[in-house]
Amino acid sequence: MRRGRLRVLLGAAPGVGKTYTMLEEGARLAREGKDVVVAVVETHGRVATASLLGDLEIVPRTTTLHRGVELTEMDVDAVLARRPDLALVDELAHTNAPGSVRQKRWQDVQVLLDAGIDVVSTVNVQHIESLNDVVEKITGAAQRETVPDSMLRSADQIEVVDLAPQALRDRLAEGNVYPAARIDAALSNYFRLGNLTALRELALLWLADEVDSALKAYRVEHGIDSKWEARERVVVALTGGPEGETLIRRGARIAARSSGGELVTVHVIAQDGLRDAHPGALSAQRALTEKLGGTHHEVVGGDVPVALVQFAKAMNASQLVIGVSRRSRVAAALTGPGIGATVVRESGDIDVHIVTHSAAGGRFTLPRAGGALTLRRRLLGAALAVVLGPLVTWLLVMSRSDESLTSDVLVYQLLVVVVALVGGIWPALFAAVLSGVTLDYFFVEPYDSITVGRPLHLLTLVLYVVIALLVSYVVDQAARRSRSAARALAESELLATVAGGVIRGQDALHALLSRTREAFRLRSVSVVGRDGDVVDTVGPSDGSSAGDGETTVVPAGDGARLEMVGPPVAASERRLLTVIAAQVETALEHRALTATADSARPMAQVDQVRTALLAAVGHDLRRPLASATAAVTGLQQTEVVWGERDRDELLTTARESLDALSSLVTNLLDVSRVQAGALAVSCQALDVGDVLFAAVDELQPGPGRLDVEIAGEVPPVAADPVLLQRVLVNLLDNAVEYAPADVPVRLTASTFGPVVEIRVADRGPGISPDRLDLVFVPFQRLGDTDNTAGLGLGLAIAKGFTEGMGGHLTAEETPGGGLTVVVALPVVGVRTGGASA
Repeated sequence: MRRGRLRVLLGAAPGVGKTYTMLEEGARLAREGKDVVVAVVETHGRVATASLLGDLEIVPRTTTLHRGVELTEMDVDAVLARRPDLALVDELAHTNAPGSVRQKRWQDVQVLLDAGIDVVSTVNVQHIESLNDVVEKITGAAQRETVPDSMLRSADQIEVVDLAPQALRDRLAEGNVYPAARIDAALSNYFRLGNLTALRELALLWLADEVDSALKAYRVEHGIDSKWEARERVVVALTGGPEGETLIRRGARIAARSSGGELVTVHVIAQDGLRDAHPGALSAQRALTEKLGGTHHEVVGGDVPVALVQFAKAMNASQLVIGVSRRSRVAAALTGPGIGATVVRESGDIDVHIVTHSAAGGRFTLPRAGGALTLRRRLLGAALAVVLGPLVTWLLVMSRSDESLTSDVLVYQLLVVVVALVGGIWPALFAAVLSGVTLDYFFVEPYDSITVGRPLHLLTLVLYVVIALLVSYVVDQAARRSRSAARALAESELLATVAGGVIRGQDALHALLSRTREAFRLRSVSVVGRDGDVVDTVGPSDGSSAGDGETTVVPAGDGARLEMVGPPVAASERRLLTVIAAQVETALEHRALTATADSARPMAQVDQVRTALLAAVGHDLRRPLASATAAVTGLQQTEVVWGERDRDELLTTARESLDALSSLVTNLLDVSRVQAGALAVSCQALDVGDVLFAAVDELQPGPGRLDVEIAGEVPPVAADPVLLQRVLVNLLDNAVEYAPADVPVRLTASTFGPVVEIRVADRGPGISPDRLDLVFVPFQRLGDTDNTAGLGLGLAIAKGFTEGMGGHLTAEETPGGGLTVVVALPVVGVRTGGASA
């Protein structure tokens, strides 16, 4: 008997349409003549989903009695007895009722598959076993029902039922997913836009991994080794050298440019095991790779570039990142092309990135000032004279004749020119004298003796020396000018880089120090302020570099100094250091001005608040004062006889005006304390329910104006009871004022990860998204036209009090219209950046 085929519909969250799609597919196959039954389906009261059941045959469920409650489950035996071609089984991760034959529904599905029955099932990404902890970090909700990855990966077909996060929220707000009573809580917790976006990406990536595994198996089965760019995969070659971190981070950035890109690092171990890298360095690079979400591999190969390319092709890599050679130019010239050239030649259609790094040979340094030719070139010139002189003599002696003297002279002259080009004046002089003596000894009669029998021979020797001097002088001058031009170019490049950073207004100090350290081959470079504190440093800062060279100090203005540890700085380089020090001084001034501007910004904000406060005092305080004064003055008039009713009205007016005045003064004092940072906070463990009902009792909103809901077990929060009650009263007062009289304001509390969220949601006119942040600014009123609405301090005070307790206050749109204000407070013992208890 053939095993049944399993098709799984994977969704990012409830409500994306998995069950709807499953029923649509079942109805389609039934119309095509396939025997389809509904083994179990959960419509969750959704009318559109239930309507798709239509004419589909539904296998009755089995009933289990548990603690006096009847629970229904899929009747596996009934489905087996019915033996349909296809069974529709909803919610693959479901846990069966206690006492069932099998604990999980996915185990029931395996029984159906073993019986040869095809199954279409559904599952959400939060129920995948390997992703359970990731989903909990995203949503803050633990999932107890999971499906093993092996079960899903054994499926013959997996499809993602995809729906954009905002579209899902819209469906939820319209009541197409959950009942109306659960909509607000769902939108504010699990169905946040960020949560849904992350879950959607998680589902797509999980499926992409599954497809990638299937693609690898297909390529291996069919012997395909060419690159298929189905997915961006970046392979980074590591040697265990200091450049490893740079290469890994560059590879990670390349992989991140494409959605779903994969980072893979590899180290090739030599077959003899004698040229392995330092294990500590490779271990650190492996840890960095895993931290960046990549995988690390090690392969053995005799030919490193060939092994590297073979690994990249086996991984179906699209990009290969290697570091530029650490060998010097001379070493590269002597040993031929390195690994990089071979990798590029063998890589085929894999893109190769050769990345430069600080350990690379031939990096940017200032050419040394001093002699025209280096000691290495002078020694090389002398070596050429010593080696080529005897070799040329031996060749010429083999063909010596009376007529060959002229050609012999020209050959030795060529030797002198070659030595002069390589080594300069002193090796050329040595070659000229040596060749002159050799020429006289072996090729001028009498042979085998140093005797100048003819004046012409003496003239030849003198001409050799003169020619050597002239040629070597020309070569020396050309080399001197070349080095001077190279140094001038390097200095101008350095200064252009430094000046460009300052001109662009960026903090160029660190880049300037890095460039200086590299240019002068220094161990470390630091800027020390006038008080002796290190402002910035590049290189080892633990004091270990003190013994690695001498310390050079250059003043950088205003008491600061530039300290450089490394080789001694030549006197000719002091001029450039002076220019760099001036740029350092400019960068320090720019940093100081930026800091001053940042420190002045709060003062400007305080001035703005003070100006608004004075304007408010001039208008909003005058109105209740005038009303109270008029009422009291009227009562004091003796010439007017007030009736009992008129007298009560005047007293009521005076009392209401004075109450309004007291409230305004209290709010002004509160906002002043918040602005001045003088808010006294005494956080303690509070029961959220106690504070909620205390705020409601204080506000007295009236019957039917407020709905209070506390979702499940809400842990104690760390907050100040007085301040939190003031916050809630302000928020509720604002919501009740703007909400329609026939629609109650919702006050809810629920747990979301390490915080408790208190939400005040109304169905009033709401606020446009571009003004949501402005509602917490002092002296802002909705519309800024109603002078009877107070000073506009309520939300500003609430935000200041909440942040003073270590919480956060945010505003968002209420689904369907209105404003929702969220107070997020830390659970007792959890630090969220402001306070802890």
